[in-house]
Amino acid sequence: MRDAIARVLARALFLLLPAHGRHRTTTPAVTTPAPVSPWARPWTGPSSTTARAVFTAPEARALTPEQREHFYATAWAELGHVYIHTVAVSDVHHVTTPAAVTA
Repeated sequence: MRDAIARVLARALFLLLPAHGRHRTTTPAVTTPAPVSPWARPWTGPSSTTARAVFTAPEARALTPEQREHFYATAWAELGHVYIHTVAVSDVHHVTTPAAVTA
């Protein structure tokens, strides 16, 4: 019987008295908001029809790769979007003449 009374008294004191020790908290825990999914908001970019029209424009076919990138960036700027997918074109990556075959 004494054990039951001691357990009830300990439980009552546990509920009434403030906590102490390393798990005691004096300030409420700061919760970080859950990350927002990019799919939760509506699409703000151009439509696929607009993108296709820019990238398949007949006037861009005769341009060099550097000029074509500038053309794309200008076309996107006219539409109010930023074109960030630039391609670094240099003589190292861009071969203008076929390689010689040695036997």
